[in-house]
Amino acid sequence: MTTAPTTSAGLGPLLRRLTGDEKHGPSAFSTLDVIWVLYDRLLRVDPENPDAPDRDRFLLSKGHGPAAYYAVLAAKGFIPEAWLDDLAGPESRLGHHPDRLLVPGVEIGSGSLGHGLGLGVGTALGLRAQGMSQPRVYVLLGDAELDEGANHEAIAYAGATGLPNLTAIVIDNQSASHGWPGGIASRFTVNGWTASGVDGRDQDAIEAALRGHHRNRPHVVVARVEPKEG
Repeated sequence: MTTAPTTSAGLGPLLRRLTGDEKHGPSAFSTLDVIWVLYDRLLRVDPENPDAPDRDRFLLSKGHGPAAYYAVLAAKGFIPEAWLDDLAGPESRLGHHPDRLLVPGVEIGSGSLGHGLGLGVGTALGLRAQGMSQPRVYVLLGDAELDEGANHEAIAYAGATGLPNLTAIVIDNQSASHGWPGGIASRFTVNGWTASGVDGRDQDAIEAALRGHHRNRPHVVVARVEPKEG
């Protein structure tokens, strides 16, 4: 039995229980601070009632390498810590890609890149159509994932329609094939989004950037982390 960590630094023992997906270790580690800040400081979601209609939504579009996600879900009481000891086993609920139908607290099945932002736009629209203005939708993507064309339709549509309850978070480990003139944020702001850039390891800065959304426009936070090697 372990004691639930109170800081992200305490996630180490939980992460070490997840074995068998070491090739995606850098991908998982790149998201660790952002996911921790979301679940520790921002998201209004109750592990005892993870499907409450008025909850905030977190969509992990960057679904490959979900070890950090699973460790945080265990630390916050969404899943038993014992599940971490059997990643992708025959009877395990924890796959190499998260599955909404198997893991409490997971909003979408993901791993095939490029789909999360479009789903986030649809979720934000659905909440607005129901008159629910308080729940926010957060979508976490990788910078290389933005190479997928569907993202650009979602960026343009969200900006044109004005979705103030939508926040995209891009983990920038400098692995995109081509990049964008003016940087990642410019790809969003040209379509009417507001944008913040932060050190993806500075948790206070991440929190401030996530809270800095505009009341009438979608928001993107670009979180820079160490460059991906190889």
